[in-house]
Amino acid sequence: MTKLEKARDYEVKNQTDPNRQPAFHLTPPVGWMNDPNGFSVYNGKVHLFYQYHPYDLRWGPMHWGHQSSADMIVWDRMPVVLAPDQPYDQDGCFSGTAIATDAGHLLVYTGVTKENGVEVQNQCLAIGDGRVYRKLDRNPVVRGEMMPAGFSRTDFRDPKIWKEDENWWMVVGSRDEERGQIALFASDNGMDWKYERVLLAAEDGFGTMWECPDFFRLDGKSVLICSPQNVEAMNYTFHNGHNGVAFVGESDAMNFQGVKAQPLDYGFDFYAPQTTTLPDGRQVLIAWMSSWHSPIVASHQTWSAQMTLPRELSLRNGKLIQQPVRELETWYKETIRYKQVPIQEPQSVAGVEGRYVDFTIRFSKPATSEFTMELAKDERYGTRFTVDPKKGIVELDRTFSGLKEDVITIRRAKIPAEGIQTIRVVMDLYSIELFINEGEMVMSCVIPTAETANQIVFGSEEPIEIDLDFHTIDAPAIRAKREVLA
Repeated sequence: MTKLEKARDYEVKNQTDPNRQPAFHLTPPVGWMNDPNGFSVYNGKVHLFYQYHPYDLRWGPMHWGHQSSADMIVWDRMPVVLAPDQPYDQDGCFSGTAIATDAGHLLVYTGVTKENGVEVQNQCLAIGDGRVYRKLDRNPVVRGEMMPAGFSRTDFRDPKIWKEDENWWMVVGSRDEERGQIALFASDNGMDWKYERVLLAAEDGFGTMWECPDFFRLDGKSVLICSPQNVEAMNYTFHNGHNGVAFVGESDAMNFQGVKAQPLDYGFDFYAPQTTTLPDGRQVLIAWMSSWHSPIVASHQTWSAQMTLPRELSLRNGKLIQQPVRELETWYKETIRYKQVPIQEPQSVAGVEGRYVDFTIRFSKPATSEFTMELAKDERYGTRFTVDPKKGIVELDRTFSGLKEDVITIRRAKIPAEGIQTIRVVMDLYSIELFINEGEMVMSCVIPTAETANQIVFGSEEPIEIDLDFHTIDAPAIRAKREVLA
């Protein structure tokens, strides 16, 4: 039995019951998952691959897991597609991307091996039909020695591939002897590549290695996303050590010099974001909803980690805006709308409860004193979100969410200059995602809270009125429609 056959057999026999997993956030069938890979559209379906070690809840030799979806809400499990089984990738099939071509669904990934006892990383190709993939005989197609002297051969990974007109392009995470950077490559056929230049490099110690680059066009601008590692906290930004950031260029040219990094998420759990362009033109982002230093796994889980809800991207005043994909709305079960609800003492609102919900608060006037929400709450548990205009911060506190380990429990961020007008909350079984001011600021959070904790409580230091649009999500119907491995 080959390594690929072994992995496929194992995940079929050991897959988790979907009823014990989040309803609409992609999770692996079993074992460890990290970075999203190959986020793309092929043959009418959205495909997502991911870094995968099916045999353990901890990181191990990297495979590529695979799931597909018609709406990015119901994710069907597909067989694992890549295993570390060739001389050029025997130590791991690391992250990469995918693109639809006339010849098939083309995957580009990092193959990891050792040369003279030293780990080296190169870029490789595989092609398939949406279910079965084969690695190309000419791998690796992009080698580290193609870059200038002084560039790392060990930290050279996570290629993003795209095509414009007749030209093929690839960006790869890289570093030189001092800092992280993004290397740019070009090809006229997608197979034969040459090094072009460094697209962007870290300044002022902003990351020792830049992982998981992504490049796309949006509203006439060029956007570069990457994940800098080992970044010191800066005021209320970049608190995760390993971060996801965006650089929005001034035009559609591939020029990001002098552009400042924008944080993509202010919460606890967000890394390695990747985007794809849908047939209708929407640019959609998804990320690993976890953290390298404090992964949260509930005691009964046979799987580790989940992805964020896919998010539609737009630009507003030069800032990248994120909103939940609109397809979530097709799974609303019940809707309640309230106008001018008076809030002061901690209180619940009739019918507003649950763990599979999507609701939006609109403030009738800006809050001038502390406003709180407690989510996934009962007499024992609760995750608290606080708006504190006097201090100028928002705070997310999961101290009492059921954690049994010493992990990060409080995250703070600066209130946007114009204040807070809206807060949208999307909750699934083990996650909370907050979209503030229509997606201007996002905070992602994993919680291990028991499903029975379903209260939602509001409070305000001074009397305030809110409008509330509240939707429950039909989790049983989503789970019933999901295809499992067979």
